[in-house]
Amino acid sequence: MTRLSVNINKVALIRNSRGGNLPDVIQFAIDCERFGAEGITVHPRPDERHIRYNDVYELKKVVTTEFNIEGNPTKRFVELVTSVRPAQVTLVPDPPEALTSNAGWDTIKNQAFLQEVNEEFHRYGIRVSIFVDPDPKMVEGAVKCQADRIELYTEKYAKFFSEDPAKAIEEYVDSARMANNCGLGINAGHDLNLKNLRYFRQNIPDLLEVSIGHALISDALYFGIENTIQFYLRELQ
Repeated sequence: MTRLSVNINKVALIRNSRGGNLPDVIQFAIDCERFGAEGITVHPRPDERHIRYNDVYELKKVVTTEFNIEGNPTKRFVELVTSVRPAQVTLVPDPPEALTSNAGWDTIKNQAFLQEVNEEFHRYGIRVSIFVDPDPKMVEGAVKCQADRIELYTEKYAKFFSEDPAKAIEEYVDSARMANNCGLGINAGHDLNLKNLRYFRQNIPDLLEVSIGHALISDALYFGIENTIQFYLRELQ
């Protein structure tokens, strides 16, 4: 089974738009787990425009499945993660001004930096996943960075899925094969939804985890969060 980790950033974004604590991000995470989610993902950014650093500390107290913290490994982010000690940290090379994650790491060019960061996280017993484009060379480079997993950046797959699913998935199959050959675990995320998720999972058989936020929260506006989580779990079966 591929694990479903729910990214709750959009819930925090709604809360922050009005101030106060509605919706309650912490309770939402608890309910996602109660409804079947097998992980909770957050991506705190420097401006805290959605998930705040304090949210991360509070979530650590209540998350009983797998807690995954995504972000660019700045000094402040590294301090946060090593303090909280989640099950997994996902390294994403997004600059502060980025609206959302829009590229994977160049694991060759940034090998020395990523290796140093990974060693720091490993000292605290934290599993490290590196966000990469569907390029076997970048996957292979993640091994030299001492990553435990890669997270395949699936925006390109989602963009071209409706035109030609087989062609859209091709690079991802090659990258997953390289990850398997190198002994890396495989995660995936970005723009996965109820239309394209099943096909992706079927063609990446060793897929361990997907992190889904924007589409899942949007679907919940229509179906409710309990039903929506069940719909996504069904696509992963």
